[in-house]
Amino acid sequence: MHFMLVTEAQGKALLRAAAIATPSSQELRSLDEARSCRIELPVAVKAQVAAGGRGKAGGIRKANSPAELENAFDAIMGMRFAGEAPASVLVESWLDIERELYLAVAIDSRVGGFNVLYSPRGGVTIEDGPPPLSYPVGLARNFRAHAFRTLLAPVESDPKVRERVISLARRLLDIAQANECTTVEINPLVVARGGALIAADAKVVLDEAAAFRKAATASAIAASRDRAEREIRLCEEASLMLVWLDGEIGLISGGAGMTMAAMDAIDGAGAQPACFLDVSGNPTPAGFGLAFDLLDRAPNVKGILVSMFGGGLHTDRVAKTLVELLARRTSSKPVTLRLNGTRSDLATTILRDAGHRNHATLEAAVTDIVKQVGEARS
Repeated sequence: MHFMLVTEAQGKALLRAAAIATPSSQELRSLDEARSCRIELPVAVKAQVAAGGRGKAGGIRKANSPAELENAFDAIMGMRFAGEAPASVLVESWLDIERELYLAVAIDSRVGGFNVLYSPRGGVTIEDGPPPLSYPVGLARNFRAHAFRTLLAPVESDPKVRERVISLARRLLDIAQANECTTVEINPLVVARGGALIAADAKVVLDEAAAFRKAATASAIAASRDRAEREIRLCEEASLMLVWLDGEIGLISGGAGMTMAAMDAIDGAGAQPACFLDVSGNPTPAGFGLAFDLLDRAPNVKGILVSMFGGGLHTDRVAKTLVELLARRTSSKPVTLRLNGTRSDLATTILRDAGHRNHATLEAAVTDIVKQVGEARS
């Protein structure tokens, strides 16, 4: 079997097809193209070669002006990297970086398949620090979000980053399996201002005989990418945070602590969350309406748990919003409610009068939705 390291531009095309965010970019092959580049300055100018070590060898440069971009293009195109001359350069938006992480999946014969690797510190110095966390998955279908979450908790303190990393790891496994890759690595995986995770680089190694031959799979991934990008954009505009996972229970939550507790409870009940959708930034009819619309249309979501908690949250207002939304809703997917916070007694009454139940505990709510989903399946 022969292996091939593809260029960063080719690797990032695979990432984008799986709805993994990358910087705005343009691949340039001539000085005329460099002069008409459409990417807003400042930019990173990167040699496109199937070789590592570009950064330390001067193959990645920053350009703050059109003249600097042209000079960087000329200089890089005249260089050699491990004996290889670049056929093009990749020009990308310069990122506003809060943190640099490391995430990869790689074939490992010792685990009979894939290892997922993560470090809360990425970048060019990754090899100088402690080794990345390792989650030995084996076959891609054996990936379990709750198992990876348990491993991540001691090394990644930010719960939102943890959940986004879990989602990205699942997508990297999909890419590796669909394209017969031995390695799919993002280093650095950038935490940008505002919390978005962006693949600032991509290292993809694949079986040379496979080289992008699975067009049907790539087409299906591209279609799901477009849908995911639209949904993420809608949520950002509405001040919601959505992370898709691989289970069946859609989770509408408020606050990181309640979200983590609800996800752990779902795991403990023998089920898996399909997502978490944090509406604490917009607990209004518009925010909840978008949340239900997204989950009702998602084919993998078989039931919905609404789990809201907080001393500053007026749960009676949330209850009135939910009563109105549920009365108009046409989906038959079961919904279970747990509202706990200011005026929760009144919220319980409002829900009961409308024929709904506010479960006394989170565990009871989780047990109920898992049971309903199981009954609907059988």
